[in-house]
Amino acid sequence: MSTPQTPSEFPHHVADQPEAITVVGLELRTTNPEAMQTIPPHWQRFGQEGVLDRISGRVDGDVLAVYTHFANAGRDNTGLYSLVIGAQVTPDAPVPAGMVRVVVPAGPRAIFPVLPASFDRVGPAWGAVWAQTALPKTFVAEFERYGAHGDISISIGLGRH
Repeated sequence: MSTPQTPSEFPHHVADQPEAITVVGLELRTTNPEAMQTIPPHWQRFGQEGVLDRISGRVDGDVLAVYTHFANAGRDNTGLYSLVIGAQVTPDAPVPAGMVRVVVPAGPRAIFPVLPASFDRVGPAWGAVWAQTALPKTFVAEFERYGAHGDISISIGLGRH
C-alpha cells in the first residue's frame, strides 16, 4: 500500500503568464466524480484520431489539456467542466470540424512540475494542487502541459493580490 502524496512532494512556483493562450482541441464535458471513467477514453480518442496532426497554426509541439468552462467558475471545480485536449495555436488559427477553441487568460499562475515526468504522477500532483488551500485559485482555466521534450506541469490560474 502506497502512502498518500503530500503537497510538499509537488512544490510549485508562481509565474506571470503575460498573454492569453489560445488552445484548439477535442472537448469533453465531465465532472470530478465521473473523471476516472470519462477522461482516459477522451485521451485515447485524442491519440487514435491523430488530433495534433489536424490542428494548424500550432506554436510548438506541446500538448495542453485545459480544464475550463466550470459550472461554478470563479468559485470551485464542482459540477460540470470542460476538458479540452489539444495544442496552443495562434489566436487566428482555424478550428477543425469537431474541435473547439478555448482561451486561457493572462495573469498569475501557480506552476506545479510533475517529477518524475510520467502520466501516473499527474493524478497525485492534482491532489497536491487541490490541497493548496492558501492559493487564490480562479477556477477559470487550468491546464496540464505535456512538453514535446517529455516534461509535464500543471498550471493553475491565480487571482491577483
